[in-house]
Amino acid sequence: MTEIVEPLLLKMRQFLTFILADEEYGVDILRVQEIRGWVPVTRIPNSPDYMKGVLNLRGEIIPIIDLRIRFGFPSLEYGATTVVIVVWVHGPESEHCMGVVVDAVADTYDVSSDDIQSAPLIRNGIDPQYFEALATMNEKMVVLLDLDYLMNSGEQSGADLD
Repeated sequence: MTEIVEPLLLKMRQFLTFILADEEYGVDILRVQEIRGWVPVTRIPNSPDYMKGVLNLRGEIIPIIDLRIRFGFPSLEYGATTVVIVVWVHGPESEHCMGVVVDAVADTYDVSSDDIQSAPLIRNGIDPQYFEALATMNEKMVVLLDLDYLMNSGEQSGADLD
């Protein structure tokens, strides 16, 4: 029985999905440290507009970015469903936590590798390298984000606190 189950488990990944401008995005759940309700943060002068500030999370200072603004969507007043997803990001020299502000958490899904497809080549608009892939979950498409690229790309360097 173990020989049959193990290969099946290797093909499955679990994703946390969230809502951003009425679309659903996903991140590998192994990268999620925690989900927190929105609380005001300490602003950092001369930081990019998507950098909301920093938060002291049990003694660790983590940068908080607003994905709506990062992706160029209109800003939205934070409400009862606004959350900060604290994720682990692999940088060129280290691993660190960052918080991303999203409209709401949606769900978690177990996704087979057969339901994950490469992101299409997009020449205009959002940098396609932000996207790891597209996944079909419950008959809908979800954009899976490449957190390492998203948080370490050149535009974000002003928010890098390492």
